[in-house]
Amino acid sequence: MQGRTGGSAEQGKTAMSIPTNPSFDIAHLGHVEIYTDRFDESLDFFTRVYGLKLSGQDDDSAYLRAWDDYEFHSLKLTRHHSTGVGHIGYRAASPEALERRVALIEASGYSVHGWNEGDLGHGRAFRFEDPFGHIFEIYYDTHRAAPEGSDRPVLKNTASAFSGAAPRRIDHLNLLAADVSEFRRFMETCLGSRVTEYIQLDNGRIGGCWFTINNKTYDLACTEEHGGGPRFEGGGRLHHVTYATDQREDILRAADIFLQNGVHIETGPHKHAIQGTFFLYVWEPAGNRVELANAGARLILAPDWEPVCWTETERKKGQAWGLKTIESFHTHGTPPVQKQP
Repeated sequence: MQGRTGGSAEQGKTAMSIPTNPSFDIAHLGHVEIYTDRFDESLDFFTRVYGLKLSGQDDDSAYLRAWDDYEFHSLKLTRHHSTGVGHIGYRAASPEALERRVALIEASGYSVHGWNEGDLGHGRAFRFEDPFGHIFEIYYDTHRAAPEGSDRPVLKNTASAFSGAAPRRIDHLNLLAADVSEFRRFMETCLGSRVTEYIQLDNGRIGGCWFTINNKTYDLACTEEHGGGPRFEGGGRLHHVTYATDQREDILRAADIFLQNGVHIETGPHKHAIQGTFFLYVWEPAGNRVELANAGARLILAPDWEPVCWTETERKKGQAWGLKTIESFHTHGTPPVQKQP
């Protein structure tokens, strides 16, 4: 993988002449399904403490959204015997783009689950799987949020009423994989994603990649698995899911709310060097890691963006500022790894 590593102006001009923008068949990250074996406690956390809104509920799942998510849900919280990620949903840019992307996925050689009829939040969707057990789906037909009563926004250009320091929208998720380079090929092939930043390890492996399918800096990250093996038997593992706030001060206020409610604050608030986000990580009651983050107004507008390369030495320096990254950040994922007796 070629990256931004320096060089002369003339070299830079040559390297930047090749377009790297994504296909734009995919519009944006739509939703993430999270498994919990403590459903009632997790639902209480995500609504009362974290500040998401409950759009609807069926026998197995609660459908949640942030106050400016326009779709019916951006988080599907599902009862399960364990934790982790159920599936990741992306919305296509049009019905034609959906069919075009499905044809590419079917021809890719990756595992295909096929079409399903959707759920409370969207219409039919096409599911497929990465080499590490993470299930993805793409769809176009969607159900929009329909706020009522006190949840109706005063400003017509927001999806629902603003409430407290609640997160504004879904931002990204981070998955774990034993081979990040192989995961990168999957994302580029199936979703038309591009890499905006990555970690190059001294042993030649890629330690992490940050992907986007539009002009956001990233909507999905994949980092190297340090506990699940080549393919975790319970399916691909989750590192965290993230919602964005309007400003940094929202995260500081949220830290006090988490403290007051006995939520485990793992690390932060600090600032990441990679992607430059101001962040706070907590564990919801079932153990899934959840982040609040603020990336400012940073966007990737250059059609010939060159991925930023972070060396292993640079990565080991830790965050841009704040306390040193704690060990659990590199080892904890969901579902937990079952130790052999």
